[in-house]
Amino acid sequence: MVNTDTSLAVIVLAAGQGTRMKSATPKVLHRIGGRSLVGHVLATAQALQPAHVVTVVRHERDLVAAEIAEQAPDAIVVDQDDVPGTGRAVEVALNALADFDGDVVVLSGDVPLLQSDTLAALIAAHRERAAGVTVMSALLEDATGYGRVIRDASGDVLRIVEQKDATDAERGVGEINAGVYVFRIDALRVHLAEIGTDNAQGEKYLTDVIALARAAQRPVGAAVAPDTAAALGVNDRVQLSEAARALNARTVRRWQLDGVTVLDPATTWIDVDVTLAPDVTLLPGTQVLRATTVGEGATIGPDTSLVGCEVGAGATVTRTDATFAIIGERATVGPFAYLRPGAELGRSGKIGTFVEVKNSTIGSGSKVPHLSYIGDTEIGDRVNLGAGAITANYDDLAKHRTVIGDDVHSGSHNVFVAPVRIGDGAKTGAGAVIRKDVPPGALALSVAPQRNVEGWVEKNRAGTAAAEAAARSRSTQKADDGA
Repeated sequence: MVNTDTSLAVIVLAAGQGTRMKSATPKVLHRIGGRSLVGHVLATAQALQPAHVVTVVRHERDLVAAEIAEQAPDAIVVDQDDVPGTGRAVEVALNALADFDGDVVVLSGDVPLLQSDTLAALIAAHRERAAGVTVMSALLEDATGYGRVIRDASGDVLRIVEQKDATDAERGVGEINAGVYVFRIDALRVHLAEIGTDNAQGEKYLTDVIALARAAQRPVGAAVAPDTAAALGVNDRVQLSEAARALNARTVRRWQLDGVTVLDPATTWIDVDVTLAPDVTLLPGTQVLRATTVGEGATIGPDTSLVGCEVGAGATVTRTDATFAIIGERATVGPFAYLRPGAELGRSGKIGTFVEVKNSTIGSGSKVPHLSYIGDTEIGDRVNLGAGAITANYDDLAKHRTVIGDDVHSGSHNVFVAPVRIGDGAKTGAGAVIRKDVPPGALALSVAPQRNVEGWVEKNRAGTAAAEAAARSRSTQKADDGA
């Protein structure tokens, strides 16, 4: 049972354009670890179990709102108006919290690495002090571009000043505002109404609440983030990649501590929604993405990409690209296999080298070992398809299915022209083109007599290397016959 904190609400600011990303995609929709930036923030917010989550949107409003609805269906979406600034964004969010009385956490939609336990500690410190405002800060050697936390001689917070409004002395301060706050909602309502736009940016700054609360004799606290990198936002593509690496390192470490072997963390990428069982081994160059699940004792890699796949216990997947595929227990795939959506390999089955499978089921113990394309096909148990098998599923108008029964063995270089059905226990000869159903236990052949046209190359390709080689061979053969 979820224990909701009825005295806690969370506001997520996701209205900005993020011009430094230089992208048509809104900043908060850029993705790391298989999830959008705002998706990470919403997951952190939900982990606090608040009574309400309110998100503020503006730039590309419909795109951002759709992502929020997918990631946090219960979140309330409100629109920022034409008045710029974080203070105004929070002010419009409060309209959705008219009947709420308690503490409000304000988060930025571009701070994906902040963890819920860090926020829980911030909230606990805020409540212990009965503060009107508590801000999270961070210490940087180079604080250029960030708002500075200005304290008095006793260490209490006086105000937060933005870079463009700071004096030279204030710019020398290394403690910066991480953009994470906890407010008593009554203090927040009062002081937001007092804020103007008389600053270098012409914006309504949320940070101005700090000085106003201090002037009103409300306790103002600040807690330095235990992980500075996690508290900072993503503003450009460089920071996006840095955040992705940091998140991935955290994810890999978590799985290692849970019993997963990762031989080379630097080249192994694991999305946050992946599930790995104990004794899974991930070899170098492996990407395990989306909601992929991997069973106990399976080995993935090297140089393998799994997207939204299900891999059974004890399976081996080597140098393979697979998307929305199912791989059964103790099955083997690769090297150099391509599994497209709808590919399903049964228990102890095999998909071998340079095999492509799409929208097809391959039964338990069945093998497609080499150089084959299997599309829109149902293959039974204990089937062995020879090298070069092709299920020709498309007739230029529609896709058709091939059904191959249990215990079927096919010769090399077979083409199964769908729709066609191969009965249980049937066999096919090498080079067969199967256009008609094959009854159970039958042998299917499509053999034409071989015809050799003597002298064709010398007559039709005169002067070529092939014609000269043929002439030499013919001359040698005549000499041998004469001897």
